[in-house]
Formats: sequence, structure tokens, C-alpha cells
Amino acid sequence: MNAVNFYSKPAIRWLIVFLFAFALSIEYLTPPEYVVGYLYIGGIVLTSNHLRRRETFLITLIAAFLTLSNLWFPVYQLSQASTIVNRAIVVMALIVTSVISDRNRHYQAAIAQQQLRLHAQEQLASLREDFVSTLTHDLKTPLLGAIETLKAMQRAEFGAITPTQQTVFTTMQRSHQTTLQLVEMMLDIYRNDADGLTLKLQPIELGAIAQDAMLTLRELAAARRVHLSLNYSDSGFRQSLWAMGDALQLRRVFSNLITNSIHHSPRGASVEIWLESRPSHQVVKVLDAGLGVAPEELPHLFERFYQGQSDRQATGSGLGLYLSRQIIEAHSGKIWAENRVPNGAIFAFRLPTISP
Repeated sequence: MNAVNFYSKPAIRWLIVFLFAFALSIEYLTPPEYVVGYLYIGGIVLTSNHLRRRETFLITLIAAFLTLSNLWFPVYQLSQASTIVNRAIVVMALIVTSVISDRNRHYQAAIAQQQLRLHAQEQLASLREDFVSTLTHDLKTPLLGAIETLKAMQRAEFGAITPTQQTVFTTMQRSHQTTLQLVEMMLDIYRNDADGLTLKLQPIELGAIAQDAMLTLRELAAARRVHLSLNYSDSGFRQSLWAMGDALQLRRVFSNLITNSIHHSPRGASVEIWLESRPSHQVVKVLDAGLGVAPEELPHLFERFYQGQSDRQATGSGLGLYLSRQIIEAHSGKIWAENRVPNGAIFAFRLPTISP
């Protein structure tokens, strides 16, 4: 007999009949004082696991009836009270077994369905990540080509250009650079999720990294008419904030947070970078005077692709803050956001302090 036939419903029914016949023969060949009705449990469990609920209910009733009927069949005689109580206990055990088996079957079915859903979601997530990774990788080549072509046109390699055309080419190049940065950011995020973030750790001074990031974003701030300022704690005097980190990755965090604040600050406002040295942590805060963040959205700002309901969150891609969280957590640090009084937002992170 092969496995398929063995586990088929007809085979299960014959096995249950055999178990009941075996239990019944032992039950009726022994005096009523010997209660062996527990042997019916095997048939009940098999019925519950492989057959329908109605059949389980029927088998349980039959087992209970046979257990009690042995008090008078095959030989009628007066039974002691202890014998009757023992058989009543067996009947209760059979009913409880039937109920528990039915619940276990229900739970197993629910677990199986949940596992199928999780497997389907994992497959979908894997396909989506592969698709995005491939798509972003293929987008880099035409973007790089377009940027180099625009640079050549700005250098008048294809003929003389007017000042108006120069302005247009500069705008187009900046737009392509922004798109390229977004594509590279997506690639980095998926690479970090899949393989983890590899850091080149060394002692670094956060003030120097902050100044480099501000210098890089100077033109963007000027175009938005936003003033950038660097401040050291409450004293205002320059301090050295040493931490163990990857300078390139932390510069990306500074750039992401400062860029985010520039984009969400009104014209003529200031974006302030505050550096605070503490005994156990170095703290970096980026303050803006924008619209702020709804309190219920603050815990979700650093989730991947998160888009809030307010105008501030709706304008971003949801990638820069998520990548910043990846980098800071890889440095054993913490990143967070809070609202600024009376208006604006504060994006901050902290890293463990080391000796210079």
C-alpha cells in the first residue's frame, strides 16, 4: 500500500473502524470494573485530523455510548458507584479530547493559511526589490550620459550658446543630478537591506563633516534663499566632537538632513546645525523653521517610502531619512525627529563619544 492510499479518507475510516473494534472487544471481554474506554481516543484524534467535524462529533458520541453501555452489556449486573464514576470520567475525557482536537485542527488550518500568506508576501517583496534594483541600475547609464552631454553643451563643444541656453542647461543638469542621486540612494538602500551596511570606521570629527556638508549644499541653500549656520552647544565656541565612524556615510546623513530642512524652510529663513558634546554621546541637531510634523507621524518618518498626510511629508521621497536611519543605526547610534517651538522641526542623531 503506497502513502497516497494509506492517507486517503477510505483508509482512515477503515483504520478508525479497526481501532474501535479492537477497543470494543477488549472493553466487552473484561469486567465492567476495568475501564479501557481510553482506547477510543486514538479513533477520535484520527477522525478530527483527517475527516469532517460532523464525523468527529458522531465518533465521539459512539465512543461515549459504548463506554457507558458496558455497564449493562453484554452481561447485565449492578455496578458499583466507583465504576459508574470512572466511566463518566472517561466519557468526559473523550469529549474533551474531541473538542481539543477540533480546536487544534482549526488552529493548524489558520497557521497554514498564515504561512501561505507570508510566503506569498515574501515572494512579492523579493520580486519587487529585484525589479526596483534592476530598474534603478539600468537608469544610471542614460542619466550619466545625459549629464555628460549637457556638460559638453555648456562648454560649447557643439556650437556657441546664449546666456539663456546656459541657464537652461544648468537647470537641466541640476535636475538630472538630483534624479541620479535618488537612483543611487535607492540602490544603496536595497543593497543595505540585502547585504548590510559595510562601514570603514575611523576616528572622525563631526564638526569638520558638518562644514563639508554645508559647503556642498551652499548653492542649494542660496537658490532657496535659506541661510545655513553652524553652532556649538549653548556656549557658541567651537568644540571638537570625536566619534568612531565612516566619514563618507556620515556626510550623507548630514547632507540628507540639511537638504530636507532646506526644502521645507520658507524663503529667508535659517537652517541651524547644532553640535553638542556630551560625556557619552555626540549629538547633532538640524533645526528648520518649516511647517513641522504632525505628532502621530513622528515615529514613522524614518520608515522606508513613508509618506505622511501633511504637506511637509508629501513632498519627499521617503528614502533619504530611511537611508540616514540605516547609517546611524549601523554606527550604534540613534536618530529621531521632534517638533520645534513655536514652529519648525528638529532632526537629530547621536553617536557614542570617543577620546580624540
